[in-house]
Parts: sequence; structure tokens; C-alpha cells
Amino acid sequence: TWENQQTDYPSCGPDMPEYEPRGCPRGASFSWYEYSPLRIKYPYIRGKLWDLWTEALEENYGNRVAAWASIVENEDKAKQYKQARGMGGHVRSNWKDVTEIIAAQLLYTIKKYGPDRIAGFTPIPAMSMISYAAGARFINLLGGEMLSFYDWYADLPPASPQIWGEQTDVPESSDWYNASYIIMWGSNVPLTRTPDAHFMTEVRYKGTKVISVAPDYAENVKFADNWLAPNPGSDAAIAQAMTHVILQEHYVNQPNERFINYAKQYTDMPFLIMLDEDENGYKAGRFLRASDLGQTTEQGEWKPVIHDAISDSLVVPNGTMGQRWEEGKKWNLKLETEDGSKINPTLSMAEGGYELETIQFPYFDSDGDGIFNRPIPTRQVTLANGDKVRIATIFDLMASQYGVRRFDHKLESKGYDDAESKYTPAWQEAISGVKQSVVIQVAKEFAQNAIDTEGRSMIIMGAGINHWFNSDTIYRSILNLVMLCGCQGVNGGGWAHYVGQEKCRPIEGWSTVAFAKDWQGPPRLQNGTSWFYFATDQWKYEESNVDRLKSPLAKTEDLKHQHPADYNVLAARLGWLPSYPQFNKNSLLFAEEAKDEGIESNEAILKRAINEVKSKQTQFAIEDPDLKKNHPKSLFIWRSNLISSSAKGQEYFMKHLLGTKSRLLATPNEDEKPEEITWREETTGKLDLVVSLDFRMTATPLYSDIVLPAATWYEKHDLSSTDMHPYVHPFNPAIDPLWESRSDWDIYKTLAKAFSEMAKDYLPGTFKDVVTTPLSHDTKQEISTPYGVVKDWSKGEIEAVPGRTMPNFAIVERDYTKIYDKYVTLGPVLEKGKVGAHGVSFGVSEQYEELKSMLGTWSDTNDDSVRANRPRIDTARNVADAILSISSATNGKLSQKSYEDLEEQTGMPLKDISSERAAEKISFLNITSQPREV
Repeated sequence: TWENQQTDYPSCGPDMPEYEPRGCPRGASFSWYEYSPLRIKYPYIRGKLWDLWTEALEENYGNRVAAWASIVENEDKAKQYKQARGMGGHVRSNWKDVTEIIAAQLLYTIKKYGPDRIAGFTPIPAMSMISYAAGARFINLLGGEMLSFYDWYADLPPASPQIWGEQTDVPESSDWYNASYIIMWGSNVPLTRTPDAHFMTEVRYKGTKVISVAPDYAENVKFADNWLAPNPGSDAAIAQAMTHVILQEHYVNQPNERFINYAKQYTDMPFLIMLDEDENGYKAGRFLRASDLGQTTEQGEWKPVIHDAISDSLVVPNGTMGQRWEEGKKWNLKLETEDGSKINPTLSMAEGGYELETIQFPYFDSDGDGIFNRPIPTRQVTLANGDKVRIATIFDLMASQYGVRRFDHKLESKGYDDAESKYTPAWQEAISGVKQSVVIQVAKEFAQNAIDTEGRSMIIMGAGINHWFNSDTIYRSILNLVMLCGCQGVNGGGWAHYVGQEKCRPIEGWSTVAFAKDWQGPPRLQNGTSWFYFATDQWKYEESNVDRLKSPLAKTEDLKHQHPADYNVLAARLGWLPSYPQFNKNSLLFAEEAKDEGIESNEAILKRAINEVKSKQTQFAIEDPDLKKNHPKSLFIWRSNLISSSAKGQEYFMKHLLGTKSRLLATPNEDEKPEEITWREETTGKLDLVVSLDFRMTATPLYSDIVLPAATWYEKHDLSSTDMHPYVHPFNPAIDPLWESRSDWDIYKTLAKAFSEMAKDYLPGTFKDVVTTPLSHDTKQEISTPYGVVKDWSKGEIEAVPGRTMPNFAIVERDYTKIYDKYVTLGPVLEKGKVGAHGVSFGVSEQYEELKSMLGTWSDTNDDSVRANRPRIDTARNVADAILSISSATNGKLSQKSYEDLEEQTGMPLKDISSERAAEKISFLNITSQPREV
């Protein structure tokens, strides 16, 4: 069988290769799965569990929730089916029986332990958004948590939020064709981005030079003009040496005006740092802020300061975090102060009167950590409290650390061939094995090309360097190159990271549907790394204590804890990270207990719950993760082979989470126990029910208790997008779902129906669920820890304030008999509320009314109906249209609204960016007819 896309992509114009054809050998072989011997054709259940269920159902006279309770509350019975996980023994079942068991288990869990003991895992929503949203919507309506994926299997480059405060946002692959110098670093483009590789290969015909940095002779090497083959994991050393060269050549020897102006406006290099002094000398401290100088300004502790060469004074430039959350201010990067005065940031203290001091820097390497000294130009300032401190710019710190020769000082490098001085080309050669002459050549070419083309030097980077323990250091070292050369933000320049299909273009609509925000909120969203770390007990086997990771300049007594798990507990307690299960108490019980005391208002219920937590009457579950009632109880897995692919530390999953044979060789590290966590004896088989949806019998279904047959991508409606091209692609069924398989949307719709019907007998009524959520990105909550000083309310160091020094607390009302009705209906929040992402939001009431006529409405006549006269999303096709209609990337009118909101925040004219397309609206029918550019 040979398969080609039947598409007609819009032209990219005369100066750009076309996106089509977008063929890929892996996709071209997909039809094999339709009739593969591994195809899951019917619902399956673990044979031992089925035997226990039928027996329990008879013993409990048909009471399904009691039947489930009799199995899991009997340790011997529970072990019978848990220890059989992965051992085979599935028997063919039917949809009615398996959905009945799942519903009974969920109702039992919610009633006894709380909805936050239910979790869902599925990766990469962009590859099939509706399928992701199906399970996420169901789980969030229940009150369970959705687990992240991008961070858990190390595809998220932490350097991105570390530098920009945002998850990866990168150019499309067609922008590779705009580059005139490309370094492929850790990205094997022809293999891992086959449909887009032609942009890289074709740009060479325009004269673009291509460099490959790869330790092996990978596919991309044959396309390269130069091949740098470093020792595995030593990439940072190469990038640091290149940074040394660029700083020396273009910031010291022959300063480049464009580079310097770019650094002043778009980087933090002009900002001032206070130098701390101890018995060994100076070391870098924190940012000097307006509040340190006694300047009377709102959010002064969040306004770092620069030296302005025009006024010869210390000023706060536009664009700081303090201005983002200050009323009436405009958050932008104009080189102006708050009052509109023009400024010229000083890049180095050496530009005026200065005193040369010696500063200590830490270093980390395989031979042991240490400290080295460098000279640095400084000035002295007097703080508002009368203290006199030394200051330097970030640029001074950087140039000093890299040993750039500025002052003919003995502590600086003697030249590029000085192997004894860290970060020189000769120094890196001993580490990476790459000749210093080649590193110097590539660094000079990269920078010179950026000068000649005004920034069109690009680095394509990805998983090859992102999966190392020190990946943040590797990435940040490489990203220095694109920032120092003024490439970031330039078409054909900057970083071009990719690891997969990571961007949902219609993000506002997708997240609204997926997390049921059209009905309620907030949703429970958990970083998978923390959830799995504790649920699989990997924290008990931890061998890397914090003292071994700290900077040599830090003192051991300054560390709050030694065990990494303690810091996760601290982060959960202070609201920095989500943590589910939440407490050692059912989250539905807070309101029930308050009601017994005559307390019924949401405000009073929350106050009572917060006081329970503050007084430690109620504990965070993460403080005692092995206590039975704190275990996660249900896990839904779909669109993922978790056990054999995403489960980092597979043996720990098998032993502690699944309770089956594991071949785990490690033993718990009882010599280095955490201080904030209760240590209990060995706990196995935490999960009571594992449900897997798949079209292949991979390892995950083999270890699951119930397996549901999912439709393939050729058998359902769905949406797909990526950051690598500007289109939203549709899935349309070429054939109906085979055998008894169903689409993900229909499977969870079936579960929602069975659950709601059973809830009428076992869990009727409305429940108030106390939901905790972490401090939010893109809200004022992100400035809750001034000066970076960590204070723990549980130790009496600061007052416990929800949304500031501890998690947010909210109440979500849940009627478990209405889960199905809400699942298949676009909810009323959209009539008056807003949707949004990344700090930008807008109303969609007009689009909501349009969807009523586009999708049809429910014609229920009963008085208690929650879905009457509301848009129907009972089919995946309708869901797709709903998502596209309320997203700014696919609705021109909403794109205008989003830019208007951003204009209000920044004071910059932005609406014109999308004004020409304001009347456009992309629908599922549109993109089925022809791909449409967002």
C-alpha cells in the first residue's frame, strides 16, 4: 500500500518553497494498523478482575458500588488482579459491562476518597486535539486531574521558561529557508522532521552554510558543510567557547553597534546586579531594584534598575515585571522610563568611572565543583537604608565569567589558545574533542553572518541535547549565541527548537473544551513529573541530594533541605506547584462538615478549609504519599504507551503504582530520608483501576485492567496542528471504526453516560468540591515572592495567604448525575465569560450564539435540564467546529479582539497585524476542502 496526501496547500509565494508534498515514510505505512494482528477489536478486562466482579456483584445483590468496595477493601482480593497486571489473562468483554465497572469504581473513589484521586494521562494534544479533549473533559468534569507530559519525558526545554518566562515558541520550518547560516544542534532534521527537511536542504542553493553538531554520523551530517562531533553531553562547552569568541570579537575588540543596541533593548544585560561580599571576596547577588533605592513607585521590588547614560542616573526602564502588574502602565520594551523619557542603557560599568574588583564564580564539572576568580568593573551605590554596595551589569558578569580580555588582567584569559582559562576554545577542546580552530571559525562565521544579514543566523535545536541532565545549561549556552548576535525575533534567525508536534494553534477553544471551562473552573492540572515521582515512590530511592547539586559558593547551612522531595513539598505548600491528590481528606468533605456546623456560603466554607490547612489539622497528601487514603486510585491512559515509552523508571511504576512483577533492583535509600515527608514501609499497587484506550495491544494495555478499543486516525474526526507549519489539519474518517472500536470522543461519551446514570442511584445531589490550584502564570500572582526570598508559612516565617503564600482555594459545584449532559453540551460560561491564553483574553458571546445555529441545540423540556437550548457537541465534528469558532488563530474577529487586549496591556499598536484577515473564519469544512493558514 502506498499513501499520499490528497491536498492542495496554498502557495507560499514565488520566493519560498511550497509546503507540499508533506509525505513521511512513517505516515505512509499507517494503514497497516487498520488490520494489524495487534489491533484491539473489542473491550477487554483482566480475567481475574472479571471473576472477582461477578462474584462480588452476586454477593452484594447487584449493588455495583458496594461490589467494587468489597474487592478493593479486601487486600487479598485486590492483590489477585493487581499482581496479574502484565501477565496476560485478558478476556473479551462488552461495552456495557466494562463501562459499568468503570463507573462503579469512579463513584466509589469519589465518595470515599475524593475526585482528586482520579487522574488522566495522554500526551501532545496538538496531534489529535479532540481525542485529547475527550478524556480531559470527562476527567475534569469529575474533578480529577490531568497530568502533563512535555516536562515528564524531557521534551520541554527548561531553558525556555528560564530565559523568556514562556514555554517554547518557535518559528515555522519554512523560516529555515530565510536563514543564511544554519547550525543543526541536537536535531536530526531529515529523520525527525522529514516533511520539512526540504526547507533546510533547499536553502543551501541560496548559499546558506549549514553546520551539524552531532556526536554520531547522523542523517543530517551529510547535508552539512562542517561537522562538529563533540563527545556526548559536552555541547555546552562548545557553545560557551563560541560565546567567548563572540564577546571578545564583537563586544570588546570591534564593538558592533547593532549587537550592542540589541543587547540593550531586548536582553537583561544592562540591568544592575548587587555584589555580595563574604570572607573570600565578592560574588553575584540579586538585581538592584527601585525599592532598594527608596524610589516611590508601585511594585518597586519588581522593577530592576539600569544606569542611563543620558541622565547619568539609575532608572527603571519600560517592560519590567513590576510594570506589567501596575495599573495604568504600558508594558513594552521601548527604551524609555515610566514617564516617557528616552534612555540609553549602559552596558558595562567600564563605560565610565569604575573600580576593578575580583569576583568569584562557581563551576561544575565531572572532576568536581570549584570556584575561580575573575576581574570585574564595579561602581558603588548607596541604598535607601544607608548601606553601600558594589554593582555591576549582567553584561559585566557575563564577560567576566567567560574570561574575555578587557583589562589585561592576569585572571583573564590570555587568548583563545589558553587552555587553563575556562570557556576558551582551547579549554573546550579538552572537554568536547572538537578542535579549537573549528569552534573559532564557526563562531566568527555565525556572528559575521548576523552582521551582514541583520540577524539571519539560525540554530535548529532539539531532543538530542534536550534529554541530558544538564540540558538547561546546554540550551542556555547555545541561546547566548542568538541573543548576543541579535538574531532572536528576526525572520531566518534565532533558535528553532522542535521535539515534536507541540503547538495547539486554536489554543483558547481547545483548552476551554478540554478542561471543561465552559461549565466550571478551575480545573485540576498537575505537572506529571511530580505526580509520577511520588506516586511511583521514586523519591524513596533518591541518591542525589541537594548539597551535591548546589553552587560551591552556597553554604550548606543556607539550604532549607537536603532531599529533592522536600523542595517539591515546599513548592506545593507555597503554591508554586500543583499537588494532587490534595489533602489527606476527601475534598468533598470540607463542605459537608461545614454544613453540619450550619456553614453554607462558599466564602465561609473556604475560610474554614483554609484554617484547617493552616492549623495542620488537615495535611497535604504529598506530605504522606504512601498513606493509603492519599494514593491515586484511578488512571486513564489514552493516545499513549505510558508503560513502555513515557514511564521513566518503568520498574518503579510496575512495583509501586501497579503492584505487579517489576524486576526492580534498587532498594530504598533509608540513609537520606526527607524531612517533610512521612516515611512508610513498602507500598505497592496504589492504583485500583487502570483503564487504557488504544488501537494497538502495546505494553500499556497489557498492564491495564480494562482495555477499550479506540478508533485509529483513519476512522474519526479530529484536529491536528504544530508550530512547524501554519495550518490546522482535519482528520476525516476514511472508514468507519472497525470491529467494536470507537473514537476517543465517543468512548468518553459512553463512559459519561454510564457514570451519570449510575450516579442517580449512588451519588445524587450537588456537591461542593474544594479545589486548590497553584499561583498562576500571567497573573499578578507571579510576583508573590519579592527579592526571591523564600518564606514558609508552615514554619511561621510569613502569613498564610491563599493566592500569595499558599495555593488558591476555590469551590466547584459538581452534580455527578449531569456529567453526560455537560460533556455533550457547550456550557453557559461562554455566554458572558472570556476565553484566553498567555495572559490575553476576550469574550465570545457572539460566537456562542452563532454556534447554536451552526451545531444545533438540545431541545430538552424538563425544568432541571442543564443543556436545553445550548450548542450540541455530542460529535467530534461538532467539537472541532466549536474549538475553531472560539479561537483567535482560526477566527479573524477574535484575533482582532486578542490584539486589542494586548494593545491595552502594552500601549503598542498591534491590531493591524491581523486586520486584513478580520473577516476570515476557519471551519472544519474549510480545512477539509483545503488547508487554511491560521
